Formats: sequence, structure tokens, C-alpha cells
Amino acid sequence: MRLTDTMIITNHSKKTQISMEKMKTYPGYICQKIWKMGRDDPRRLIHAFKVGLSLTLVSLLYLMEPLFKGVGQNAIWAVMTVVVVLEFTAGATICKGLNRGFGTLLAAVLAFLFEFIAREYGKVFRAVFIGASVFLIGASTTFLRFFPKIKKNYDYGVLIFLLTFNLITVSSYRVDDILKLARGRMYTIAIGSGVCILMSLFIFPNWSGEDLHNSTVSKIEGLAKAIEDCVNKYFTDEEESDTEIDNTTDDRIYKNYKAVLDSKSTDETLALHASWEPRHSMHCHKFPCQQYVKLGGVLRHFGYGVVALHGCLQTEIRTPRSVRLLFKDPCIRLSSEVTTALMELAGSIRNRRHCSPETLTEHLQQALQNLNTALKSQPRLFLGPNSPNNTSKMLAFVAATARQREHQPSNLKPDSPTAFDRKLKSGTEAEKRVLRPTLSKLTITSLEFSEALPFAAFVALLVELVARLDLVIDEVEELGRVACFKEFKHGDQVVVDVERQTPEINLPSSTGAE
Repeated sequence: MRLTDTMIITNHSKKTQISMEKMKTYPGYICQKIWKMGRDDPRRLIHAFKVGLSLTLVSLLYLMEPLFKGVGQNAIWAVMTVVVVLEFTAGATICKGLNRGFGTLLAAVLAFLFEFIAREYGKVFRAVFIGASVFLIGASTTFLRFFPKIKKNYDYGVLIFLLTFNLITVSSYRVDDILKLARGRMYTIAIGSGVCILMSLFIFPNWSGEDLHNSTVSKIEGLAKAIEDCVNKYFTDEEESDTEIDNTTDDRIYKNYKAVLDSKSTDETLALHASWEPRHSMHCHKFPCQQYVKLGGVLRHFGYGVVALHGCLQTEIRTPRSVRLLFKDPCIRLSSEVTTALMELAGSIRNRRHCSPETLTEHLQQALQNLNTALKSQPRLFLGPNSPNNTSKMLAFVAATARQREHQPSNLKPDSPTAFDRKLKSGTEAEKRVLRPTLSKLTITSLEFSEALPFAAFVALLVELVARLDLVIDEVEELGRVACFKEFKHGDQVVVDVERQTPEINLPSSTGAE
């Protein structure tokens, strides 16, 4: 046997052994992931049992002989309704259940009306009438789904209406008792939707409004933690490592503000489902779902500033550590006050009470004044070195580069128009090749910018966050007014766990019409 064949067999045996070891550890890995999933949010396990119980209840329509005689083969629609309608939150279940119920009812009534008209004439006219009605209802209903308000609130109901109408209308041409067919489908869908709604409302309910409320609190806390980490990392005594932008997915700062930037669709979906939920709080106040959506938009606007602040940690031009240490204390104090204000806002929303006006105004103003005083104490630091030849250096460099391009030899014939075009194109490409690697390094160095210029950008972004914080405060106060939050008392204390993970929001998955 040749040496190559022996090596192939050896490698194959090693791969087989590694695969067998992985297969042995795979069941344990699956069990660990399942345990972690249930431990992170026990509501998922409860929801799974609710779905199983609901399916068992509607399956009795098939399993029990008296119920099967009353419903017949239409019992399958009840099972399919539970599979499609029962969602994680009560608002999503009510939205889909009512849409499915009313869509089926309207379609059945309209189909029966058309069938009653068509039966008065001959079979040929009946076939033409059914085809025309299917075309008319199908086209008009599909066009209706393009309206934003209809698509946002009633798209599933319109889809069920279209499906049920076509099913009953087309089947009526071959079925004699169309009323029995429509009545059987309405009964079974009503039973399935009723089981889902009752299960969602009375058996450990999960409210979309509460999820939206908690996610808003978590987003504010995440922004506060991101600002604190950014400023602390910027003023660390250690030299910054060359962090690539592509590796920010593993950064804790990135994870904190990413949840805010990606929350638009989630907030709108939760707000839509919350608008369908009944008033279940102690005071029976209407849930201000649209105000939470507005607050989410302001938080995303605030989050863009945090993204820019985080970008200062990855800049190519960095301020020396000795310069940064001169302004470390006022900057850290200002970031601490911004973080404290955000945590106060998060605590006020969590506890459904108004904010403390002293925390949001006086301390921030004092921190801004201290930072302003510190910056004014070093006026020459931001002016850069006194070098009047900076501009002349850059102009001389550009002129030398141009002369170098002019003296480059060319092998093309100048009389040819095609050669002239190619020469012009090649000259442009050569210019790009010369200027790109030099202007980004050598020209910036020749200008001798102030060493504090990157720090000035960092401070400007930090002050910009304070300005954007006013918008967040206004929206939180407006939310408290609309939601009837209780008044602030000086004895209230806010205890916030900023280390906890952001809860995962479970939204209804996109399923088919059935």
C-alpha cells in the first residue's frame, strides 16, 4: 500500500472519530440550550403548555362522538385556527382571532348572498356569475390591502375574508347545501378562536403592553450603560488596542445601543397588539401605545449620538493620554450625570411615576459648567502649534506630485484620439493611486493638527448627548402625563439592575392564511 493511501485512511479515521465524539456530546448540548431557553424566560414554557392544552381541547371535536356528529369534518378548521391564531401575547392572539372571526363571518354572509342570487337563474348564468364575483371580490380585496391603515390593522382579516369567500363560492357550484358548509366553517373557527382568546386572557396572560413597557425601560438602561462604558474606556490608562470595526458585534457597548437602533419594527408591532388588549390594570387607564412608539423614536435619535461617541474609541487619529487625563474628571462626571438621568427616567417608567426634577436639571447643569471651565483653562491646547508654513507645505507637496505625473513617460501615440482618451483615463487612475495613500497620512501630518482635535470631537458629542437628553425627558414626561403616572415623592428610591440582559421580545411569526 502506498504512503498516500495510508495517509488518506488515517485522516479519514481521525475525522470519523471526531464526528463520533461530537455526536456523543450533541444531546447534552441540546438539553443545555433548552434549559437555558426556559430559564431565561419561563413564559415560553408556559406558552408551549397553553398551545398544547388548546390543541387538546379542540381535538375533542374529533375524538368525542357527540361533538363529531354535530360538527363533522369541519372540526379540522378549529385545530388549524388554534395553530395559527394562538400567539405569545394576548394582544397578538386577540388581533388575529378577531380578524379571522370577522373575516370568516363577512365572507360567509356575502358568499351566501351571491349564491342566493345565482340560484334564481340557469346553470350557465350561475357559473358566469360565480366567476365574475370571484374576479370582482378578489381584485377589489387585493387592492384594499394596499391601504396603509388596512394593511397595518386588518390585513390578516382581509386575507381570511378573501380565502373563505372563494372557498365557499366556488364550492357552492358543486355542493347543494351551501348554508351548511358556511355554517360549519363559522362554528369551528369561532370555537377555535374562542379557545385561543380565553386561553390568552385567563391562563397566565402575557400582555403586549407590558412587553413594550419593559423593553422601553431596558433600552434606556442600555443607552445609559453604553455611555458610561464609552467614557470610561476612553479615559482608561491603558493604550487603546487597534480594534477593527467589523469586530464590534462582540462589544458590550455595541450590544447595548444596537437593541435601541433595531427596535422600530418591534415597537410598532407591540403597540399595534397592545391597542387590541382590554384594560387590565388596577386603575383601568388606557394604555398609551403610540406614546411609547414616539418615545422609541426619540431614543433612537439619542442612540445615534451614542454610536458616534463609540466611534471615537476606534478613530485612527488619537489624542495622547496626557492630554485626555487633563479633562478626565469633568468628562466622567458629566457622563455620570447623563447616566444617572437616564437611569432615573428608566426607573420612573418602570415604577409608573413622574421623574425627579432635581436629578434631571441641577446636577447636569453643574457638570456642564465644570467641563466648560476646564476647557477654558487650556485655551492654547486646541489651537495647535504655531506653524505658518502648514499651508505652504501641503501646496508644495501637491505641486510636486503633479510635476511627477507630468514627467511620467507614455508609450501611446499622441495623434490617436483613442490613445488620448486612454492616457487621460490612466492619468486619473495614477492620480488616485498617488493621492490616496499619501493625503490620508503625510498631508495630515504636514498640517500639524492640534493633538486635542480628536478629544474636541469627543467632548462635542458628549455635550450633544446632553442636548438630546432634553428631548428624551420631554417624551418621558409626556408619557407620564398620558399614562397617569403617580406623582414623584422625595422618599422614592430607584433600584436599577443595569447588568441584566435585555429581554427578548416574542413577536408573532409570519404564517399562512390557514
